Amino acid sequence: MKILFTFPGQGTQHEGMLQNLPGTTLAQAREVLGAEIDTLDSAASLTHTRAVQLSLLIAGVAWARELERRGVSPDIVSGLSIGAYPAAVIAGALEFTDALKLVALRGDVMEQAYPHGYGLTAILGLTLPQVETLIEGTGTYIANLNAETQIVIAGTDEGMAQVAARALAHGATKAHRLAVSVPSHCELLAKPAQKLVAAFQSVTLSRPRCAYLSGSTGRVLWQPEKIADDLAMNMARTVRWQEAVISANEREAWLAIEMPPGGVLTCLTRQAAWEGESISLERSGMDVAVHLAGRLQR
Repeated sequence: MKILFTFPGQGTQHEGMLQNLPGTTLAQAREVLGAEIDTLDSAASLTHTRAVQLSLLIAGVAWARELERRGVSPDIVSGLSIGAYPAAVIAGALEFTDALKLVALRGDVMEQAYPHGYGLTAILGLTLPQVETLIEGTGTYIANLNAETQIVIAGTDEGMAQVAARALAHGATKAHRLAVSVPSHCELLAKPAQKLVAAFQSVTLSRPRCAYLSGSTGRVLWQPEKIADDLAMNMARTVRWQEAVISANEREAWLAIEMPPGGVLTCLTRQAAWEGESISLERSGMDVAVHLAGRLQR
């Protein structure tokens, strides 16, 4: 049985999330980002996509490295949206310094393309065919397939509000606007993603030392060029988290540990027919994670 490290996407960020990080990851990030690092996780900064995504990258790498320092290493890594970048770093496919530069660019191009009036909304309690019917004529798109009845849509504020009202009228248990200010994971970001594709041309990736499981395709990728494509284009591709969880199950993963912040992926993983133990490092604590991993490795 194997260990899966998971890395969350936007919506989980919070003020002060980079305070008291373990290890030297924050200092390493300062060498690339300079004084920007001092206010990156402030409430004001976290209203911007660049700061949110950089904070999630830094936090994910720092906590995963601390787990590895304590003897807990992943057999598989997977991230949702921006979470794919810290996953690739921990897998050894992407250098952390390169990831910082790429994620800064990623956040900038996403926000510049859609500075206001767009975002994501989660629809709970309805299936994909039901939501596909509800979005017709609203200019919104399917963005995330997180679980069988947890679908996220992307689009304009007005379009999403229209779908949310329809969803609740058709039996949805909840329609929740996420803390994301861009319409991620749909064709609206196909053109901005090409700037990432171009940036990756000057970055050298390596074959990962553990399985890199794409949250966009639900497949394990080993070739550096395919991982580069996955990272560059995932902003414009539907998230298929349920398929990723099924793939991890098929690879005999038993313990899924979600890196801070939050525990959203832990809940989604459990909803996606996860067959093993799934915990949030932030909520369960480092000692629990190390203990469970130790039981698995004995």
